[in-house]
Amino acid sequence: MAQAHPHVFVDVALRFLSDEQGHLTGVEVTWSYDDFFSLLVLEDRGLDADGDMILTDEERASLMGFDLEYWEPGFEGALFLYEAGHKVHLGRPEATHAEMQGGRIVTKHIRPVSPRDLTELTVRPYDPSYYGALDLKKISGLPEGCDAEVLEADTQAANAKVEELGGVGMEAVYDEVQVGIFYADEVRITCAQSS
Repeated sequence: MAQAHPHVFVDVALRFLSDEQGHLTGVEVTWSYDDFFSLLVLEDRGLDADGDMILTDEERASLMGFDLEYWEPGFEGALFLYEAGHKVHLGRPEATHAEMQGGRIVTKHIRPVSPRDLTELTVRPYDPSYYGALDLKKISGLPEGCDAEVLEADTQAANAKVEELGGVGMEAVYDEVQVGIFYADEVRITCAQSS
């Protein structure tokens, strides 16, 4: 069985942001990169020259937003929200944090949305090209009365789909077909209607 091979592994945490009226206003996204990719980024950017995995304030500032630099026009990022089957428009990401934790780069950014009542929402964090494998680890910030069900990706079914499309080792297939969605975790959020 062919399997897609991502180049970066990222643990994801999502924190839902609300205003005082309880309207959803955005999602804070935390990405924790794998050790190897983190090391490559540090070397490529000339950071942490002493190799102690502790960054100075200046180095942290230099790292801030590094993963948001190359957003081409029309690129939607790696977070997708659907409300009643319709895609929710997310604003451009706003970098808020970058640091090292246990040898891994950890960044945070916010994806704003126009304020809306949170009643039913489907959330998928994934890289469409599957260059990066995103693994959802934590959800927080849901308003009172909201529940979240996490459906983990079925990797066997995803691998079968990739094989059907041409198999492993064909990077062009991943870019053209955007196989990342087949490996995407899904969060289904439902909230009690206020009376």
